[in-house]
Amino acid sequence: MNILLVYAHPEPKSLNGSLKNFSVKRLEDAGHVVRVSDLYAMKWKASLDADDSMDRRSDMRFDPALDSKRAFETGRQSEDIALEQDKLRWADAVILQFPLWWFSMPAILKGWVERVYAYGFAYGVGEHSDARWGDRYGEGTMAGKRAMLIVTAGGWESHYSPRGINGPMDDVLFPIQHGILYYPGFDVLPPFVIYRTSRIDEAGFSRIRDALGQRLDDLWNTTPIPFRPQNGGAYDIPQLTLRPEVAPDQVGFAAHTG
Repeated sequence: MNILLVYAHPEPKSLNGSLKNFSVKRLEDAGHVVRVSDLYAMKWKASLDADDSMDRRSDMRFDPALDSKRAFETGRQSEDIALEQDKLRWADAVILQFPLWWFSMPAILKGWVERVYAYGFAYGVGEHSDARWGDRYGEGTMAGKRAMLIVTAGGWESHYSPRGINGPMDDVLFPIQHGILYYPGFDVLPPFVIYRTSRIDEAGFSRIRDALGQRLDDLWNTTPIPFRPQNGGAYDIPQLTLRPEVAPDQVGFAAHTG
């Protein structure tokens, strides 16, 4: 299988750097073809702006969505964006690896998403009507591909437990897993999360490596998170709210899995 690992950490000698190297070797040893987008090493431009369209007139008002759509449709996106889109088309599975900084991904990875997920490529696709509201949330360009997060966090696991001060990790990661991955169609696997990163010794790293290796070995056998597909009957369209009979006692993020 073809696997794209999008990696966002500025220090090659960090825990993240070691885990990235381990993951690549483990996957390649299993016969997979791996490509790595090391965003800091690539000096990836994080900001979505008018320069992302190669022939945009300087006197035109910049519209992030419409400019993205126009550049994608005409093949006039900046080369770095087009290359990353080609990697996504090529990949059977995508792994996003990053440290949890301020309850989200590093800005450079968010910028990768904002620029690479062009209008017409990752969103704005499919029929929009009273029967369907586009190909998204379980459908779309990435349908049939798998995705998984590898996340490191400095806090204790209990801090991210159901009653923990930081909120449940599943809720913290919901905008990424449901919004960034499931939205364009990926089957999203449960995340691999490492806690208390500053306290990991050699024995701890060995245990983490073994557990991660097993998750990578099971990449095509692991059951995805059961997010509800948008056009599968659970939601009223075009309101895009759950039908009254679906999870009637649940609200918030948890209501969208079942």
